Formats: sequence, C-alpha cells, structure tokens
Amino acid sequence: MARTQYDERLTTLRTDVVLLAETVLERYEDAVVAMATGDTRRADQLVRQDDEINSRYLALEQECTTLIARRQPVAGDLRLITASFKILTDLERIADLAVNLASRTEYGAAEIHDTIDIRTLGMTAGEMVASAVNAYETETSDACRAVAETDTGLDEDCETANRRLIRELIAERTTDSHDEREPAATVDRTTRALLTVRDIERVGDHAVNIAARALYMIDSDAKLLY
Repeated sequence: MARTQYDERLTTLRTDVVLLAETVLERYEDAVVAMATGDTRRADQLVRQDDEINSRYLALEQECTTLIARRQPVAGDLRLITASFKILTDLERIADLAVNLASRTEYGAAEIHDTIDIRTLGMTAGEMVASAVNAYETETSDACRAVAETDTGLDEDCETANRRLIRELIAERTTDSHDEREPAATVDRTTRALLTVRDIERVGDHAVNIAARALYMIDSDAKLLY
C-alpha cells in the first residue's frame, strides 16, 4: 500500500471514529432525556437502533486490524490506530449503556426518582465524552487531562445520589404502611435509580478511557491509563 494511500486511510479512520462518537453521544443524550421525561416512544426507538452502532463498530475495528496488517506501522501511526481501536470499544459500551437507560424509561414519569436529577448527571457524563472525543480529534493534551478532573466531580455527585437513594429507601421501608405493594414499589423504584446512576458513572469512566488513549496517542503519556 502506497504511503499516500495509507495516510488517507488513517485520516479517514480518525474521521469515522469521530462520526461514530457523534452518533453514540446523540443516542446517549436522547436516552437521558427520554428517561427524564418518560418518553417511552423515543426510548423504544433507541433500543431498536443499537444494531446500527454495533455494525459500524465492527467495521471500524476491522479497518484498524487491516491497517496494522498491511503496513506494520510504528510510532505515531501505530499509536493512532491502537488508540482508535480502544476508543471504539468505549464508544460501543457507551451505546450499550444508552440502551440500558432507554430500557428503564417508564411512560409519563417526570423523573426516574424525585431524589436525584438524572438529566444533570447524565448530561455531565455526555459532555465529558464529547470533550474526550474532541481531544482525540484535535490532539489536545490539556483537554484529555481536564476530562479526568471532571470525572472526580461526577463520581462525587453519583456517590451523593446513591447515599440519598439508600437513605430514602431505609426511611420509607421503616414507615408503617397498610398496603404491602408500596414497599415493593419503593424498592423497585430505588433499584432502577441506583442502576441508572451506576450506568451514568460508567459513561464518565469511558470518557476518561477515551481521554487516556488520546493522551497516550498524542504525547506517549500513560498517566491516565492507570
């Protein structure tokens, strides 16, 4: 494969990874909004669209493998390909987490739980993903580190939300009730909320992974990888 053609395929690879990221992020943000507003129609559509993401992910993964096999790249080229390969995995998992959120959406529910603001938590994680992908696209080291710093705050907010949910569950479970269905409904609602917070926190973790791979690609700096 000629060098010019190889360079073009590397450029296309990066562009395609960014385009996939834009689609994944759009789906994820739609899932957050669907859950926050109880829009089950939008949520069902997101679940059905997951196969498209998987197909694009597999095609780009294969392209990474082909680019390595055809030329056995070294240095910067190899870092770009391996970073892209790893980032694709994180994007695919973010798409899966979006499906999780969509699957938990209940018709007409204003929020999954009154105690926490799912929309704010979810959008913070989404912004982290967008920043990490932009750092990969523009090769901006400082932006990679900023994503990791933002994750600390997201983790704290998620931990605070979890504590509130558990405290409220304990309080409601100890309240006398003549309707046995109420405690069960409370446990179910709290469980769904805890799982949702966990998934949002994982989206933030995947954003950090993307930033870490981008930083290593740019500066050979492995600090965020461990």
